[in-house]
Amino acid sequence: MKPGIHPNYKRVLVKCACGNEFESGSVKDEVRVEICSECHPFYTGRQKFATAAGRVDKFNKKYGLK
Repeated sequence: MKPGIHPNYKRVLVKCACGNEFESGSVKDEVRVEICSECHPFYTGRQKFATAAGRVDKFNKKYGLK
């Protein structure tokens, strides 16, 4: 790699809107994010799954299928 043309990669503190803070690496001085693994519904288990059974019955009823 050529010297002097690459940005300095350093450790920074990442701050989430929920208040969670963690350390990561970046070329920026400060990183702010809106959602992180502590508040994201998929990772916290608070994700709501829609059941397909009701939709299948509704489709069959709408189109007269048995």
